[in-house]
Amino acid sequence: MAQRIPVVIVAGFLGSGKTTLLNDLLHNNRGTRIGVVVNDFGAVNIDAMLVAGQVDAMVSLGGGCVCCAVDVSELDELFTRLTDPRAGIDVIVVEASGLAEPRNLVRMVVGSENPRIRYGGLLEVVDAAEFAGSSARHPELSSHLRLADLVVVNKVDRLGAGELEHLRSEITKLADGAPVYATTRGRIDPGLLFDTRDRDAPRAGEQLSLDELLSGHDHHDDDGHRHLHDEYISTVFRAETGLHPRRLIDFLENPPAGLFRAKGFVTFAVPGAERYSVHLVGRAISFEPVRRSRAGDSELVLIGTGLDPEAVAGRLGETVHTGPEPLDEQALLPVWRYVPEDAAV
Repeated sequence: MAQRIPVVIVAGFLGSGKTTLLNDLLHNNRGTRIGVVVNDFGAVNIDAMLVAGQVDAMVSLGGGCVCCAVDVSELDELFTRLTDPRAGIDVIVVEASGLAEPRNLVRMVVGSENPRIRYGGLLEVVDAAEFAGSSARHPELSSHLRLADLVVVNKVDRLGAGELEHLRSEITKLADGAPVYATTRGRIDPGLLFDTRDRDAPRAGEQLSLDELLSGHDHHDDDGHRHLHDEYISTVFRAETGLHPRRLIDFLENPPAGLFRAKGFVTFAVPGAERYSVHLVGRAISFEPVRRSRAGDSELVLIGTGLDPEAVAGRLGETVHTGPEPLDEQALLPVWRYVPEDAAV
């Protein structure tokens, strides 16, 4: 079964740096084909994204905001175009206008009947230097932060170290524990949001290795100077024994502080259960049964800042089922909450 295309929503108020972030993703995608849905509303600068060779599929809702399309079929029509297998799109990024309501966008993506997509998470971009002013002008910002799967604090070069630490703490509380990534110029590694690939590499049924996931990313400015952003580390977890579904879900729903991304394949200690691919971006969790795939070891790649690899390995080690008897099918119920209905076993 082909893996579904993740739909990542990028939201934030005017001037936060959404378009800059999107342009950087397009520039540093390592050959990944990105389909883009842009809310052409107000000050959104579409021309800035029309760089030759950067955008593989551009859909613009001229004169309107996608969140105003009450009929979800309108957005589905756009997804149908972008998910046509002939387009070869790997990820879809929806840039919300500065006036958009992220909750409506999330509902549209989650409620889409397109079997080729899955919700890939909501990124809320905030301007570090203007956060206090933005919060005062837009009281709804706090609710947007609570909804976010990952918060990108942009333009942190305008703050002192102490100011950044205080702001990060404040935003983490407002965001109800969502991971917070600090950067400048909207720089964020694409591998933290979606799988990046070499276009010459095989596509079907292939899992990216840790080296493939992390190699080749450029964390420097064009002039060679190191760019200011959060440093992150990665760790790999492997288990030859089937995992306990409830324990794994508890780990993913209550992850270690600083965990941005997890991806891989897992096998559960349930006789006859299929293998699953799993994706975590911030707080967005997705499982997909990998049909016609033989059971195998579980392997997860985890990426974040300030992670303690030994502590992460310890918690994941507790997800391995060690009981003498296998689990029954009901143990998979927590997993099925994160499996699309038309993909359920």
